[in-house]
Amino acid sequence: MDLRMMGLDAPLFSTLQHMMDIGNEEAEKSVHGPTRIYMRDAKAMAATPADVKELTNAYVFVIDMPGLKSGDIKVQVEDDNVLIISGERKREEEKEGTKYVRMERRVGKLMRKFVLPENANTDAISAVCKDGVLTVTVEKLPPPEPKKPKSIEVKIA
Repeated sequence: MDLRMMGLDAPLFSTLQHMMDIGNEEAEKSVHGPTRIYMRDAKAMAATPADVKELTNAYVFVIDMPGLKSGDIKVQVEDDNVLIISGERKREEEKEGTKYVRMERRVGKLMRKFVLPENANTDAISAVCKDGVLTVTVEKLPPPEPKKPKSIEVKIA
């Protein structure tokens, strides 16, 4: 239904017409806010505490990853300066005849993103997981050499 054909050209009515013209999928996204995947990732990042240390030659990220094997942990660099550390802890399979009385240990996705400084060497990153604690070390680039003054010979004309 075109509201303009009925002589209703006011800005409010044109906005209503625009809302009626967009597809249901777009309308749901704009009305209902963030997607389910975004919310899952946001919860994972909020629930994954990290310590970040700056040493003279490196940046060190320390994150608890309880119950994860090295194959369950991913360390990636995105866009040349975003360090992404993620993993997923899955629920143990229930064995026949076993019933949980209480479940308190966290299951699900663990994730953190860090924007690396300009002097981080993304080609020199190491990650070690020991006793459920992941330590990611990002080496620093050496400081740039100071420019030496250039001497120019003065000619007499």
